Amino acid sequence: MDLHGTKDARLAEAVALRGAGHKEEARERLVALAAEHPGDAGIAYQTAWAHDVLGLEAEAVPYYESALAGTGLTSDDRRGALLGLGSTYRVLGRYEDAVALLAGAVGEFPEDGSLKAFLAMALYNTGGHHESVRLLLRLLAATSEDPSVREYRAAIEHYAEDLDATG
Repeated sequence: MDLHGTKDARLAEAVALRGAGHKEEARERLVALAAEHPGDAGIAYQTAWAHDVLGLEAEAVPYYESALAGTGLTSDDRRGALLGLGSTYRVLGRYEDAVALLAGAVGEFPEDGSLKAFLAMALYNTGGHHESVRLLLRLLAATSEDPSVREYRAAIEHYAEDLDATG
């Protein structure tokens, strides 16, 4: 690795390594880069992601938190960091943290179905089964291309609002 290359070039190289399946090497390079540039939100996000893909969720958390606390993330990277941290919180059993983070993320990115799906999982984990199913039904109705779901979209949306309603 060229330690004298530009920060951006080194970041791009590490991300390319991760994409090519060289996950551990990418993680090592990103950890070094993050240590050199502790205030860089983009590097922190990529370092968190590198830990996540290796199943090192607990180690990813501080990098995600640093990325989200900083400035300079693109909208897509911010959304990705919110999803990554929310999912990681859930995997680590930090369900309430996952719900809080993902609910805020859905508020910030209301059109993102993946955030809603991960929020539904976290809601399930906290006992929010009704809200979880409601959220998933609304997502299904809004995004499904299945003709049989599309045919009943209005009914699914209606019943999703009050799953306990009868008559």
